[in-house]
Amino acid sequence: MNFKQEMFRTLTSVLVSITLISSILTKTQNEKQTIVFFGDSITAGYGIATENAFPGLIDEKLQSEGLNYTAVNAGLSGETSMGGLNRIDWVLRSKPAILMLELGGNDGLRGLSLEETEKNLKAIIDKVRAANADTKIILAGMQIPPNLGQDYTTQFKNLFPKVAKDKGVAFIPFLLENVGGDKSLNLSDGIHPNEEGHKIVAETVWEALKPLL
Repeated sequence: MNFKQEMFRTLTSVLVSITLISSILTKTQNEKQTIVFFGDSITAGYGIATENAFPGLIDEKLQSEGLNYTAVNAGLSGETSMGGLNRIDWVLRSKPAILMLELGGNDGLRGLSLEETEKNLKAIIDKVRAANADTKIILAGMQIPPNLGQDYTTQFKNLFPKVAKDKGVAFIPFLLENVGGDKSLNLSDGIHPNEEGHKIVAETVWEALKPLL
């Protein structure tokens, strides 16, 4: 990545963070507790309208059921676990009641060090707890195609339950359960869910989220 690309990514991250904080503060004024979905392009809803991504669908459900929560989409396309670690402090200013961590997928697709990914995910969880010990955390597990070899693919898959167990957080074994690999539920890139795919992802997330409300 050259200097201009890095500067563009940094500025994009800052703008997303500022927009996020503004959104959170506005919603906090309504005295609702905040659920932050902190992740990459899957969370951001790459290729579809933001309101149709699973965080938006969760927010619709929260409002329709009259629950005292509001969902905030803190997804950033292309985000790695290291990028999330550098960005998390902005999000934590709002002291979310619940935070779902969905990062690591881009690490795996790029063949980054699994030790570093594990370290970064744990550091993000530590930062969340240091900012507000009462924040409940959900970790979303991810899987990748075996392009980088079966050993790496298996170790990547096993990384997430290990982090969840070591840190004692709620866990979704595979965020894209019943979606990943299904052409009818994904965009043409075969990676990102389409609107129908996000509806299924929202159901998977809701099952993990519901006991924490």
